Amino acid sequence: MGGPGTVAETHDFLSRLFHDGDLIPLPFQKYLAPWIAKRRTPQIEKQYAAIGGGSPIGKWTRAQGDAMVKLLDEMHPDTAPHKAYVAFRYANPLTETCLDEMRKDGVTRAVAFTQYPQYSCSTTGSSLNELWRELKERKDKGTGGSELDIKWSVIDRWGVHEGFVDAVARNIEASLLSYPAEARSGVVILFSAHSLPMSVVNRGDPYPQEVGATVAAIMQRLGNSNPFRLVWQSQVGPSAWLGPQTNAAIKGLSKRHNDVLLVPVAFTSDHIETLYELDHEYIEEAKEMGMTGVKRSESLNDSPYFIKALADIATAHLSASPVRAVSNQMPLRCPGCTNDKCGQTKEFFAGFQGQV
Repeated sequence: MGGPGTVAETHDFLSRLFHDGDLIPLPFQKYLAPWIAKRRTPQIEKQYAAIGGGSPIGKWTRAQGDAMVKLLDEMHPDTAPHKAYVAFRYANPLTETCLDEMRKDGVTRAVAFTQYPQYSCSTTGSSLNELWRELKERKDKGTGGSELDIKWSVIDRWGVHEGFVDAVARNIEASLLSYPAEARSGVVILFSAHSLPMSVVNRGDPYPQEVGATVAAIMQRLGNSNPFRLVWQSQVGPSAWLGPQTNAAIKGLSKRHNDVLLVPVAFTSDHIETLYELDHEYIEEAKEMGMTGVKRSESLNDSPYFIKALADIATAHLSASPVRAVSNQMPLRCPGCTNDKCGQTKEFFAGFQGQV
């Protein structure tokens, strides 16, 4: 998804986001999207200003990728040297910029490695649709170069990978230590993930189940040490979204609990949803309700355990014999899918089976 690196980039980011029907399906999208983006820009600019003048997601994504490929060179020398490229959906560097860099470097083999641990048609699916669309447009217009000959495979989900689960669990354990020993086991863990419109959920998007599987794996790793719930954040607009919303859950818990630990479970680095929405809005709201024990566990960012997990995932993918172009799950379209792009994207990437 990405995020604006500076406050000045906020409008362009929001415009691309609200134009994406895979993420936020709107009636009369091409007319409503510019209006919503313009209307929301001043408010979101203030939020980015409050967290330092822009999103740090670009910095963290590059740092994670660079650290991962250093390990990957050692762990899988047969395909070394490796280089990490960043392709954001709504912010720089965009997919087209990434492809231009790959063409310049003469890349012939690439892995589309989603940084969303759990698959959703509105996140990983949308990003892969955009990659396919950009490649197809360049081919159709005759504007492409060597990037059109890249052999692709896809790592499309890894929400229950042991290393990822362990990295999140370690951050939770570190945060729990900040509570008094006698109160520690009673701290309520609220796993917070980005919500989805119910229109997306009801057509069969696998995201809610995959996030739930991640939470179950983390709690098993923690020995089911604490009471917990999975909640959802970042609802936009009046339509029905997956709930309960994180702020509503905190309000409900405030009647009976004081100590609550917020855990971002579908985000792998800090950005506006953690630094502003969780830290500035929800924790401050909790304080106003008299809750003094609401905290947030650290995001993964440059955690060495997380970097090792990424390298392990990539190594396993490249070491498979034969390498799978796509997972068993990826070709399956949602039962209620009406987006022809999804089908064409899945067929495109699956078509590399036997070539990688």
